[in-house]
Amino acid sequence: MRFGIREIVFLLILLAVPVASWLFVFKPQNHDINQATSEIEQKRQKLEQLREVTRHIDDLGLAIEEGRQAIAEIEAKLPSAQGIDGILQNTWEIADRNRLVVKSVKTEKSIPAAEYMERPLKIIMEGEFDGFYEFLLELEQLPRITRIHDLKLERKSGSTNMKQRNAASENAMRAEFTLSIYYESDRDG
Repeated sequence: MRFGIREIVFLLILLAVPVASWLFVFKPQNHDINQATSEIEQKRQKLEQLREVTRHIDDLGLAIEEGRQAIAEIEAKLPSAQGIDGILQNTWEIADRNRLVVKSVKTEKSIPAAEYMERPLKIIMEGEFDGFYEFLLELEQLPRITRIHDLKLERKSGSTNMKQRNAASENAMRAEFTLSIYYESDRDG
């Protein structure tokens, strides 16, 4: 068998067709298929992330509602500026009930904060320590937000008569402190 030029050209063309098909058809298609597969995998990952997030949406809604309720409870404990007098009245009643004598009250300038105000009151009171302790416990139970700071307690010397001093003034004390009352700021201006 003899191969001529014609047969060799035919054989080269026959071999060139599959090589050209691979270069111009199959290779670009494989590239597109690989790219599409990669995009599908990325979208599957994002979809899985979204599924994970949506599982927590109910929990997030519940957490938001609990946060709103907590804020409402705190705001309920913040009186208006006019409500401070009621809190002071309750405080003085508690002091009176516990046999404490309020010697001095000095109102200081209100201190603004985010959505509320703080009204500090410098108070000096005298009485027995047990009564003061009960006063603190009852003050803590008030349905409003208050804070005591800068507390100074000192034993008060009583009568010069030894029997009277031992009986009545052994627990006598003088308390100086700042009572801060928190209240809603005027949102109008």
